[in-house]
Amino acid sequence: MHKIALGAVAMAFGALSASGAYAEKMKLSSADVSNGETIPNEQVFNSFTCTGTNISPSLSWSGAPKGTKSFVITVYDPDAPTGSGWWHWVVINLPASTTSLPKNAGDPKANLLPAGAIQTRTDFGAPGYGGPCPPQGDKPHHYHFTVFAVDEDKLGFAQNDQASAALVGYELHFHTLAKASFVGTYGRPAEKKK
Repeated sequence: MHKIALGAVAMAFGALSASGAYAEKMKLSSADVSNGETIPNEQVFNSFTCTGTNISPSLSWSGAPKGTKSFVITVYDPDAPTGSGWWHWVVINLPASTTSLPKNAGDPKANLLPAGAIQTRTDFGAPGYGGPCPPQGDKPHHYHFTVFAVDEDKLGFAQNDQASAALVGYELHFHTLAKASFVGTYGRPAEKKK
């Protein structure tokens, strides 16, 4: 009897581990930004006293679970001194067949996104990629690049490029099947006193 009970527990634990492993299969990477490393100047914002070239990095992902109908990409800085972080990039309704985005896909004028995908409004006030630009003298901020596997073709409420990141986040709360992230960092030294 004891052996049967132990066997049942082992089988249940194995099933949980297998489902957890499946959920952990999804991976996100970039040829331009490395996990845990400083974000290159090419991806840094080019306004608000920042002097980067504001080019979104290439992204590629794999391991989406069965039932994925679309993807969402976000770039978020939880360290921004706003009380709610800062949303740098939000792309919704990426078709389920998409597994990568080329460099500079975050420029709405470049037209590099798949048909049907929408870049929504960021905390810079407009759709499209806005790179890191933390206050001078802050410790380096952490920029979370995340891909979400979503169980609907198009987000139901976020239907145009003026949807807020909060609205997208609300929908993702109910429709995310899996996600994968990596984190780049960026900081600026304090301004020299004259």
